[in-house]
Amino acid sequence: MSAQQSGKPNIENVSNCFRGSFSDHASWVGFMKKRLLARGLDKHKVKKRMSGFLARFPEVEFNAFKQNLSCHIFTYHVDGQDVAGYVIKPKQVNEKLPVIIYNRGGNGNYGAVVFGSMMANLFPLAKEGFVIVGSQYRGTFTQDDDLDEFGGQDVNDVIALADIIPHLDGADSQRVGMIGASRGGMQTHLAMQKMSGVKAIATIAGVVDLNKELAFRPEMEKVYSKRIPNYQAAKTAQLARRSVINWVEDLPKNVPVLLLHGKLDKRVSVENSIRFARALEREQIPNKLVVYKDDNHSLERNKQAVFSVLSKWFHTHL
Repeated sequence: MSAQQSGKPNIENVSNCFRGSFSDHASWVGFMKKRLLARGLDKHKVKKRMSGFLARFPEVEFNAFKQNLSCHIFTYHVDGQDVAGYVIKPKQVNEKLPVIIYNRGGNGNYGAVVFGSMMANLFPLAKEGFVIVGSQYRGTFTQDDDLDEFGGQDVNDVIALADIIPHLDGADSQRVGMIGASRGGMQTHLAMQKMSGVKAIATIAGVVDLNKELAFRPEMEKVYSKRIPNYQAAKTAQLARRSVINWVEDLPKNVPVLLLHGKLDKRVSVENSIRFARALEREQIPNKLVVYKDDNHSLERNKQAVFSVLSKWFHTHL
């Protein structure tokens, strides 16, 4: 990434993802083992956890990604706030590549895109010939845990990436798509209200109706109450404004929507995607719904199939 060298003032503190504890596989393994031991786990539990870690993140795969991908983190500025971002792309770029904006799930530090989630969810997509760029959302990795408004001003952190993309080497700013995972689905639709030029989107276990989700998962009340400004005084209105199911008719008619969801999802009901697909059909918005009947919120059992569907979707539409 050479955005910093291009003179773009909005990007600072650019550094390589493959550094420090992540400079090589052995260092990462040692780092993870040390963390588990520091938590007071006995050797048997540490061994079991590390066995699972090595199965999920094998050395050969790590080395292949490091050899073939460029991964950098950076700081950019939105509404006077420092926001953490990242960009991942193939090292060998013979022509400009399509771009995918990735909108993470979770809230605050929970769900932040750390190195492990990059390798699990983003490196495989970048390997397919995409530039992946994303925001951690304001307040993440800082002590300011009150900045994330769960679909409030933090949506500007997604929108601001559009100004960064033209300054990323190898990125084709005329071919931009967007993926939203879980809460990131909400971010995606809210950002689309103010963004132009996004040619296709996809959501993975996307949230489309926060009021319905509250009935499905009542513990989300704690998140809503903590994150959403003026929540107690205007609960229904605040949740409705963040729920795309209420304003499907305002979505662009020429931006196709891919919906991926696990039928066994216990965090975001699969009914979100099913109902949303029906609403998209009524508005004659191109869409494709894929429900994995044996899978959960993160689609762990169908990772390769998911990567294949996403890659085909964006190569077709970007």
